[in-house]
Amino acid sequence: MSKMESTQELAAAKAGMDVKTARKYLADGRMPSESRPERDWRTREDAFKEFWPQIREQIGMNPGLEAKTIFEALQREHPGRFADGQLRTLQRRIKCWRATEGPGREVFFTQQHVAGRLGQSDFTRMNELNITIGGQSFSHMLYHFVLTYSNWEHVTLCFSESFESLSEGLQNALWELGGSPAEHRTDRLSTAVNNMTDEKEFTRRYGALLGHYRMEGQKIQAGKANENGDVEQRHYRFKRAVDQALLLRGSRDFASSEDYMRFLRLLLAQLNAGRKDRLKTEMQYLRALPERRLESFKRVDARVDSGSLIYVDRNVYSVNSRLIGEEVQARLSADTVEVWYAGQKVEQMPRLRGRGKHRVDYRHIIDWLVRKPGAFDNYRYREDLFPTSRFRIAWDALRELIPTKANRRYLEILQLAATEGEARVDAVLRHVLEQGEIGEGKLSIKVLEELLVADSVLPVTDVAVAEIALASFDELLGGSGEVRQ
Repeated sequence: MSKMESTQELAAAKAGMDVKTARKYLADGRMPSESRPERDWRTREDAFKEFWPQIREQIGMNPGLEAKTIFEALQREHPGRFADGQLRTLQRRIKCWRATEGPGREVFFTQQHVAGRLGQSDFTRMNELNITIGGQSFSHMLYHFVLTYSNWEHVTLCFSESFESLSEGLQNALWELGGSPAEHRTDRLSTAVNNMTDEKEFTRRYGALLGHYRMEGQKIQAGKANENGDVEQRHYRFKRAVDQALLLRGSRDFASSEDYMRFLRLLLAQLNAGRKDRLKTEMQYLRALPERRLESFKRVDARVDSGSLIYVDRNVYSVNSRLIGEEVQARLSADTVEVWYAGQKVEQMPRLRGRGKHRVDYRHIIDWLVRKPGAFDNYRYREDLFPTSRFRIAWDALRELIPTKANRRYLEILQLAATEGEARVDAVLRHVLEQGEIGEGKLSIKVLEELLVADSVLPVTDVAVAEIALASFDELLGGSGEVRQ
């Protein structure tokens, strides 16, 4: 009874209960909700009583087994016995068993982050965001670095989990940051290791990279991504931020990869701006950077074979035929392969992704192919000698028109592209192919050279639109051309 009320009768009336009930609660000394007995009886028959021992054995032996899977199996074994609405009953019962009798669950321990101690990094694929470059799908990854104390982050564009991508990405982050943490943690980098000649080579180069920045390396346990939890969480949050920024931008297409990276850098600057106070604290504990970066590329010595090819990192690249028989050095970065001879860079080409790939540039070998046109038919890397689809269409047309001379004629066209410019010859081929029926004369070298000299080929973007008589719209509307009131 409230101290504000003078009688039990008045207090009971205000509480909306009988005075006898009020006296009972006062005598008991407990709240009504506390005096209510726990219900220990069932309101309906247990539909799973007969099968519970079997179910308990199944979930005991296979903790990952879901209630829905068990329920569907029971429905198959006992048709008509269980209605779909009883699934929830089984789910509640299994949930209760797991909480009271089941095995203990993994415990995650909240970590206390110390300023300047730890940076985490990992690769993350961005394909789910459907980025396009010039309207074409852009399959790529990002190397993602995060300081665990301030959550300052940095990304570098890459296309594979190679050591070169890791080295470039980590160093880009550290030099952008202006210091290095005491420790660096990554996942097990099995893909990067597999892309090396052997694990010892990866260990040596990775150790040298960490030593250059005076960082201690850490690796997470296999299958324990949570140990790299900060960067894993930042993957999710960063992708979500990118997705939202793309929605505001109104387009997922970029003019170039450089344009795309400018977009990401602007977004990162906005995200990191909210961490400046904690970063300011962290900067006091970061270690000073060395005088220079460590070179990220891998050096591979290779001899140019008789096919004007070198074999680098289990892929094939062509070089100029002048180098046949010579020893060259290939320098592999994350995105490019440089070929050096006698201290000079003689070639640079995009790095192939994966293994067993090839990149043969027709310019390197065309002079000799013209002399040996018979080698073209069964050349192992023939598909690389069609720089655009129009070159392939031209060759197919020549095979139908002059089958015995098709190879020689096509190789002459390819040689013309090497001397006069691939883009110009491609434009001429487009012009010829769009003229309708193709005859042998239209694909002769003389005709193509005349078109190149005349420079009369319209660019692809030029569109000729005929003038339209406005009166034709009146005819479409069914009128005579007179304005109706």
